[in-house]
Amino acid sequence: MKKYIFLIFSMISMSTLAQENLTPETLWQLGRVTPLGISKDGKLLIYKVGTPSIEENRINSKYYTIPVQGGNATLVEDYKSLLADKNISPDGKLLLFSKEVKVEKLLGKDLYPELSKTTAQVYTSLDYRHWDTWNDGTHNHVFYSENKKDAVGIDIMPNEPYDAPQKPFGGDEDYIWSPDGTKIIYVCKKKVGTAYATSTNTDLYEYDLTTKTTKNLTESNLGYDTHPTFSPNGDLSWLQMKRDGYEADKNDIMVRHKGLDINLTAGWDGTVDSFTWSTDGKKVFFIAPMKGTKQLFEVNFPGLTKIAVRVTQLTDGDFDVNAIIGFSGTSVLVTRNDMNHAPEIYSYDLAKKNWKQITKVNDEAYAKIASCRTEKRWVTTTDGKKMLVWVILPPNFDNTKKYPALLYCQGGPQSALTQSYSFRWNFQLMASQGYVIVAPNRRGMPGHGTAWNEQISGDWGGQVMDDYLAAIDDVAEESYIDKERLGAVGASYGGYSVFQLAGIHKNRFKTFISHCGIFNTESMYGTTEEVFFTNWDSGGAYWEKDNAKAQKTYNEFNPIKSINNWNTPILIIQGEKDYRVPIGQGQEAFQAAQLKGIKSKFLLFPDENHWVLKPQNALVWQSEFFGWLKETL
Repeated sequence: MKKYIFLIFSMISMSTLAQENLTPETLWQLGRVTPLGISKDGKLLIYKVGTPSIEENRINSKYYTIPVQGGNATLVEDYKSLLADKNISPDGKLLLFSKEVKVEKLLGKDLYPELSKTTAQVYTSLDYRHWDTWNDGTHNHVFYSENKKDAVGIDIMPNEPYDAPQKPFGGDEDYIWSPDGTKIIYVCKKKVGTAYATSTNTDLYEYDLTTKTTKNLTESNLGYDTHPTFSPNGDLSWLQMKRDGYEADKNDIMVRHKGLDINLTAGWDGTVDSFTWSTDGKKVFFIAPMKGTKQLFEVNFPGLTKIAVRVTQLTDGDFDVNAIIGFSGTSVLVTRNDMNHAPEIYSYDLAKKNWKQITKVNDEAYAKIASCRTEKRWVTTTDGKKMLVWVILPPNFDNTKKYPALLYCQGGPQSALTQSYSFRWNFQLMASQGYVIVAPNRRGMPGHGTAWNEQISGDWGGQVMDDYLAAIDDVAEESYIDKERLGAVGASYGGYSVFQLAGIHKNRFKTFISHCGIFNTESMYGTTEEVFFTNWDSGGAYWEKDNAKAQKTYNEFNPIKSINNWNTPILIIQGEKDYRVPIGQGQEAFQAAQLKGIKSKFLLFPDENHWVLKPQNALVWQSEFFGWLKETL
């Protein structure tokens, strides 16, 4: 018996030893699972697996089916025929689609046809560029066609200088058929130029196929109206934010029932990511951030009865629920991930309250990869609040050893910091290189109530910086942290945070990494494309000398103002096609560091935007990121 026990423990030990720490190369071999839907007969789940090809510098996709209850996956070619197409009208006669239409003359060759080789661009208002693309006068328009193969179709927005789907990220979720097929509902921000760049006021529009007229369905609301869908009972529903210019406002589920608009989540202190109706139309299931994770919720739909609206959290755990795919019996199909595992498709039984993993695309790979332990920690902030902090520990963590630590600064600034799995800012990958990661749910993040979420606006360099320092100071007291080897890293607002901390950290940190961060809030206001963002979060324009909130942003909370305090090595990363945080931000920071004699490096990606999307660029990013940490920390 002892022989067999020894053999079993030996096998377990060998299995553990066989696991290797995650590397950038391994990360970029993992499959990326994207659900496409449930088949028309309700029996199969259709999904896509994207696999990066380093050699081709692209991500290749294959399509699969698998029984909704789980089982063996089957590779398929014609997956579209298995799915119901929401873009086909209810009677099956018409097809909805979108394409770009040339509406405005903004290029030199449009204005001067005789000068066909000119590269000039002429603008008289803002919205001259967006995200990573210059405005060339083309706009997305919604079309319908009687012939499914007709690429021309009928434009329901003829000559309008507006976009539907919304640029830069909108897709066919921005337009739907009415249940009777006589109308088209679409999302659009019908503003142009400077008004477009300073507003978030998208509305839902209804186009009548019979009268060829369009009606604004949400004219009274001044913020975002998005994601239209009809309930099984024919009620229009959508997501709504109330305030114009505030892109991170509380997102609520709206239902138009018998002529009245009902806000199902008005009394709930949270913000909705996405939602889906139950098959009987009595409930709405939705996903929302909650205390450092993303979870599945439901809210009942009472109609006009006196039954109280009640929001219920259905799932809980150290994982993220990211997308609701559909239903099978008493189960809901979703995607789920955590800091050690990329998204896979799961089934959650609403009656039995248990999980079942359906796809197992990366199980074989993860069996060979050592996991990291993630811990929730509650830290008392300088204003007496309790702040959740994720601490991610290296594989085979030994609390008798000393580890360097990285303070991770999240972007947004109102983005949730949850059990996410990024293919660039990957906590498992960072910890697997021997670092303890400290990731605070600092001021500004959803999942901790709307007041916590909103406090960051106009206070970028205030309480939130104290939150960061409270988190790293608290964890640094642990015996396993090497206080002499602390770093701070982040992107976007997180990159701004790094720049700001570089001037106020009082020698806490030994190194910094800032990706696409804001270094000069004045020049950021003068060059970013979505001005509504800087108007709201910065409190106004830099020339508003009587605006106390704005002046705080452009002075006390402006990293460039504390450049004389910089004394720490810094890696600055920038995408040249980033028009949200334009290239000048990184250039200004690098030039200042160099001229002050501070050890610094500038990593530029001429063909990337705010993100790094190409596989080979991503591997260079990882190599430089960890190379810098090895060299300076």
